[in-house]
Amino acid sequence: MTDPTAGPQTHPATDPTTQPQADPGAAPAPVTLTADDLRARVRDLLASHPPAGTPRADFLRARFDAGLAWVHYPHGLGGLGAPRSLQAVVDAELEAAGAPDNDPRRIGIGLGMAAPTILAYGTEEQKRRFLRPLWAGEEVWCQLFSEPGAGSDLAALGTRAVLDEEAGEWVVDGQKVWTSSAHTARWAILIARTDPSLPKHRGVTYFLCDMHAPGVEVRPLRQITGEAEFNEVFLTGVRIPDAHRLGAVGEGWAVARTTLMNERVSIGGMRIPREGGMIAPVAAAWRERPELRTHALHQRLLDLWVEAEVARLTGERLRQQLAVGQPGPEGSGMKLTFARLNQEISGLEVELLAEDGLSYEDWTMSRPELVDFTGRDAGYRYLRAKGNSIEGGTSEILLNIVAERVLGLPPEPRDDKDLAWKDLAR
Repeated sequence: MTDPTAGPQTHPATDPTTQPQADPGAAPAPVTLTADDLRARVRDLLASHPPAGTPRADFLRARFDAGLAWVHYPHGLGGLGAPRSLQAVVDAELEAAGAPDNDPRRIGIGLGMAAPTILAYGTEEQKRRFLRPLWAGEEVWCQLFSEPGAGSDLAALGTRAVLDEEAGEWVVDGQKVWTSSAHTARWAILIARTDPSLPKHRGVTYFLCDMHAPGVEVRPLRQITGEAEFNEVFLTGVRIPDAHRLGAVGEGWAVARTTLMNERVSIGGMRIPREGGMIAPVAAAWRERPELRTHALHQRLLDLWVEAEVARLTGERLRQQLAVGQPGPEGSGMKLTFARLNQEISGLEVELLAEDGLSYEDWTMSRPELVDFTGRDAGYRYLRAKGNSIEGGTSEILLNIVAERVLGLPPEPRDDKDLAWKDLAR
């Protein structure tokens, strides 16, 4: 099993004459790629695939094949086994050259959640089948985890998967909810109960589900913003080949935890510039419209600006920690901060703009491909930020995680941990 966030890795040197020769039969000593090595590889990519004359899809595939997609991933899987911190070098060089990106906001679930889980638990065949089109944005992913009766208590999920041994397929029935991008997704990461006689955290298995398979029905869920960014998904007799099972049967909860930890890091630990993100439009309005200023609003803006900068720097430290290990519970703390700050900052913006803050550009029902906080008006930001304390794990659940796994406080008493799922009251 490959560690998707391992620290500096190495690859055999191409020139054995530069290596110690004490043991003629030994493999050459490994060398570590440097920033200059990666810049040279970027130059080679740009020379063979000039961005101005290469179709976007072809350029992205070539970048993946050159190992410049995720430099810390293994050779052949979009990476070079290089230190994760060197990804910023590659990104900066390609951005300066005007090279296209893979529209990461549109495929964020695939990049931030599906990919690291597939890398950690997938077979070699699964990795080679799914990672390249995922990274290039050819196949959008969604997450089939939450259910109407299993949101905060995700392990209580009731979607069933039964093995048809003769066909070598799992037959899945159930309902999922709050599924971002389900209406555009080609694939989904899915957890389902395969043994109801075991306690709820056991007897769960993790699958890769074809969203175009017969029996998959996606229905829009209209939100407070007027959009249907989320969906509910009904699964009726959906057949999933056993070859699309990720990890061992009954060990899906451990696989799902990898997904969830990566999800919280991807939500709360996004890289943004100084005075970027939600604080940016508020600061801009303060500078551009002095007639709106009051002393009380000024004090609140200063406090939130400092908090946003602290959160940004903490996120940078978290990303550096990821260079030497798997995501941990620290991501839950970052996601907590992200939700609270977004809600407080968007509330301040609405107050600052007075009657203009109460306007809303469009209530027309739509099904967007991504969430665009900064490209919309203050009213949208205020309403959409309300969901930040729910999506990716509710703030209440994340507080428990921080309390137990970061602070070492005793867990809350639970009487359902060792009961068979089928015997739980529902």
